Amino acid sequence: MIARLHLYLVDVTAALVIGVLVGYAMLEHQDKPWWLVVPGTLLVALPVAVRRIWPVTALVVTTAATAAVVIGQVLPTEALGAPVGAVCFALYTVAVERSRTWSLAGLAGVVVAISGVSGGEPENVLVVLAATSAVWVIGYTTRMRRSYFARETAQQAEQALSDERMRIARELHDVVAHNLSLITVQAANAAHVRSPEHAYEALRVISETSRAALTEMRGLLGVLRSDADLAPSPGLGGLADLADRASLAGVRVTLDVRGDTAVPEGIGLSAYRIVQEALTNVVKHAAPASCTVLVDVTPDAVRVEVADDGPGVKELGVGHGLIGMRERVAVYGGTFSAGPGAEGGFRVVAELPQR
Repeated sequence: MIARLHLYLVDVTAALVIGVLVGYAMLEHQDKPWWLVVPGTLLVALPVAVRRIWPVTALVVTTAATAAVVIGQVLPTEALGAPVGAVCFALYTVAVERSRTWSLAGLAGVVVAISGVSGGEPENVLVVLAATSAVWVIGYTTRMRRSYFARETAQQAEQALSDERMRIARELHDVVAHNLSLITVQAANAAHVRSPEHAYEALRVISETSRAALTEMRGLLGVLRSDADLAPSPGLGGLADLADRASLAGVRVTLDVRGDTAVPEGIGLSAYRIVQEALTNVVKHAAPASCTVLVDVTPDAVRVEVADDGPGVKELGVGHGLIGMRERVAVYGGTFSAGPGAEGGFRVVAELPQR
């Protein structure tokens, strides 16, 4: 608002300067009465002050007034400099604010009108044509540059939206894959056990896991609604719950978190999802097994290591889960490795720099 007001003040100042110059030229060279000088000066100069509001009207009025005061011999042709300046101000605004067709039509009208009252001499026509054409080119170039910046801004906004949707899709993949893996394992256990107590326990785990999955999915999908009351993103503080849920699915998880867990939200979320996806792979491909989760937080980085003593399935290297983990680490310029452990099983190691 302040910047816009500043531009209007500049226009008013320019109109005052042009008005003084035009009025002085009328009185100095022609010695005309005030009732001719004042209206002629206002019609020439005042449109400059409102050119940003009514650009086409300002151009038409100031051009017609310039031609009229010269034809009426109120202003001599040798004093056309100030009126032409007013016309150029208005022409520039038309070139910036209106389409190329409108601005070119304005340029042609200005050249014909001003050249016609400037004496018709070739040098005068060339000067008018050169001045007004230069102003039009500058204005049209400004219009093209603004259009380019507007498109670029729109593309950046669209890309940001696309990236956010991809992030949500990745989060949903992690949530669904992890929890459905736990549910699948427990459902299989419930189908094969003979004891009602064990079946009841499996169904209880399925109920709790599905409820947790729905809660987290609602939180993720809530970002698509402006009126959503979103819960904080999961972080290192939620690792214990992940370990407990994996344990219920038959994976004995040993969790070891070292250092200060107060890390940036994005890094904490990425570490959480990496552990979640790694535990999902253990549940799907190695259960029943033992698994060690080590999270070491230092001032420089967050190091995540998940190792199990399962069969060490080699095809995990091409899974979408590992690709997602690599992408999360790559966002922060960290390092990632995944593959069979030295003593069997499977091992995932990720390091997320904090600086």
